[in-house]
Amino acid sequence: MSVIHRLSDLLVNQIAAGEVVERPASVLKEVLENAVDAGAHAIEVQLEQGGVRRIRVADDGCGIDRDDLALALERHATSKIATLDDLEQVGTMGFRGEALAAIAAVARTSITSRATGASHAWRIDGGDRSLAPAALNQGTVVDVADLYYNTPARRKFLKTEGTEYAHCDDMFRRVALARPDVGMQLSHNGRVVHRLPPGTPAARIGALMGDDFLQHAREVSAEGGLLRLTGFASLPAYSRASRDAQFFFVNGRFVRDKLLTHAVREAYTDILHGSRHPAYVLFLELDPAGVDVNVHPAKIEVRFRESRAVHQFVYHALKRVLAESGAGRVDTQAAAPSAPGTGFGGAANTLRYASAERPADAASTGHSAGHDSTRPWSSSAPPAMPRQGQLAMDSASRAYLDFAASARAPTTGTASAGMPPPASQSLPDDSDGAPPLGFALAQLHGVYILAQNRAGLVLVDMHAAHERILYEKLKTVLDGRPSVQRLLIPAVFSVGAKDMAAAEECSEVLAAMGFDVGAAGPQELAVRSVPALLANAPVAELMRNLLEELREFPASDVVTARRNELLATMACHGAVRANRQLSIPEMNALLRDMEATERADQCNHGRPTWTQLTMGDLDRFFMRGQ
Repeated sequence: MSVIHRLSDLLVNQIAAGEVVERPASVLKEVLENAVDAGAHAIEVQLEQGGVRRIRVADDGCGIDRDDLALALERHATSKIATLDDLEQVGTMGFRGEALAAIAAVARTSITSRATGASHAWRIDGGDRSLAPAALNQGTVVDVADLYYNTPARRKFLKTEGTEYAHCDDMFRRVALARPDVGMQLSHNGRVVHRLPPGTPAARIGALMGDDFLQHAREVSAEGGLLRLTGFASLPAYSRASRDAQFFFVNGRFVRDKLLTHAVREAYTDILHGSRHPAYVLFLELDPAGVDVNVHPAKIEVRFRESRAVHQFVYHALKRVLAESGAGRVDTQAAAPSAPGTGFGGAANTLRYASAERPADAASTGHSAGHDSTRPWSSSAPPAMPRQGQLAMDSASRAYLDFAASARAPTTGTASAGMPPPASQSLPDDSDGAPPLGFALAQLHGVYILAQNRAGLVLVDMHAAHERILYEKLKTVLDGRPSVQRLLIPAVFSVGAKDMAAAEECSEVLAAMGFDVGAAGPQELAVRSVPALLANAPVAELMRNLLEELREFPASDVVTARRNELLATMACHGAVRANRQLSIPEMNALLRDMEATERADQCNHGRPTWTQLTMGDLDRFFMRGQ
C-alpha cells in the first residue's frame, strides 16, 4: 500500500457525488429544494433528454450575493445552519451544503443569481469558478449540463431517456405537492408538461393526481398535541397495483419511512386486502426538534424521537377517517354532479342529496307520508325469531322492522325485481331528518336494492353491505361474550381427517367465537350452537371454511394476528345471499344499519357497497332539458 495522502478537492467532491447525485432526478431535487428555501413564488424547470443533457431551474427567490457565489460551490458551505442546535431542529429542505459542490464535480454547472437589492446579476462557472456580470431580473438560475461528462463509467449506469425523465417528473411532483403556494412549470425537450399556478392544496393535488383521485378520497385533518396530519387518503375502490400514488411529507419534506408506511397500511387493514395498495397524499407536521432528518445524504429517510407516538397518531387519525360511513354523512354544500357512467361518485366522497336539483316526488316505498323517519330504534322491542328468507338481525334492527310494519304500507310479500310499489303511496316528506340512503323501492334480480333519497337513486349491493355490517358487529361481539343461538337440530356433516384434528385442537377458540362443535362419528362433526348473528348462515359450509383457515396457523395466533380474517370469513357466509327476496321493511332495515355502521362504504374485501345516481345524472343520460 502507498503512504497516506490527502485527496484532492475534486476527487472528494466526486466521491460525495456518488451519495448525493444518483441520477438527473437527484440533481433536480437538490436544486428545487434550494429554490423553495430561497422563498421563491415561481419556479420554472426545463429538461433536455431526460435531464442528462440539461437541467435548468429558474426561480424568483431572494438570490445569492456576489461574494457568496464562489462559497456556494464549496463543500459544507451553507446559509441554513450554523450550530448543532440548528442541525437538531432543521426547518429548511437543504442544510448539508454538499449538493452544489457534488453537482459541479460531475456536470458542467453554472449559477446566475441576482440578490435582492443588487444592481445586477452575477454568473459563476462551476468549473473554473470565474465570475462575470449577467442579466437577470430576479432570483437564481442553476444550469446543469452534460451530467457525468467527466465520469463515463457512472454515465453508463443511467437508463433510457424516458426512464430518467419519469424519475425527474416524479421528483417535480413531490416538490409541487409539498408547496401548492408556489407556481411551478416543467417542460421537457421544449414541450410544457406541467403548468401549475399557486393555489390550494386540494387544487394542486387534483392537478397532479387527477380529479378521479379526489372523487375517491377522504379528506384527512387531525391534530393531537404537537402533531398535525392533513391531506387526502383514497377509498379502497381506488386502490392500485403498485405504490406509485403514495406521497407522505414530514414538515414539507417527502420521505419514505417504514414506520409511517406501516401505520398507513394498518389503518387500511379492514378495508383493503390482497396485494392492492392505497393512494394518498398526506402531510405530517410536528416540531422540527422531534424528527431527525440528518440520516442520509438524500434526506429521504428520517427518524422520529417519539416513533411510537407518531405511529399511533397517524394510524388512529387515518383509521377514524376511513371508518366514517359516507352513508351517515350529509354534504350541505353544493357538489358538482358526476358525468354519466363515472362509477361510484356518490360513495366516493360525500352524499350530495342536500343539493339535489329537485325533491323526491315520484317514487314510493310502501311507507305512509306521515312516517317519522327520525324515530329512534327501541332496543326493548321483543325480538322475533328469524323466518326462512329473513336477515339475521340484532334487536335494534328487529325493532325497526316492527316499527316499519306498523305503517300503512303492506308488510307481507316481497319486492320483486321490476315491480314498483303502488303508485298511490309516496316517500316521507323531505326534511332535515330524512335518512341519507333514503327508502327502498325494490330489488333488482335479487342482488341489488334500489332506494330513493333526496338526491335521486341509490344502488346497494345487498350482500356486500350486509357482509360489512355483520363483520363490524362480530368484531364488537367477540370483544365480550358472544350471544349464542342453540340449534334445535344439530348440523351434522362429514369432514376429512385434517378438519377433525383442527376442530379438536381449536375447540376453545371456536367456543370463544360462539360455536359448540364436537365429533359425531369417525369422519363427522356436529355443530350444536352458532353465534346469534350467524343464525341463518349455512353451517356446514361456514365450518369447513373456518377449519381450513384454522389449519394454516397455530390456535394461539387466532385471537391476535388472524382474528379479523376469521371474522371476515364468518361474515361473508352469514351475509344475505343473492336471489334472497327481501321485503321492503327488510331492505329499509339494511339501509338504516348501513348508515349506522363504520366503513359501510366498502365490504370486507374492499369493494364498494353502494353508489349514488343524482337526478342530474339521470337527466343527462336521458338528455332531459337539451
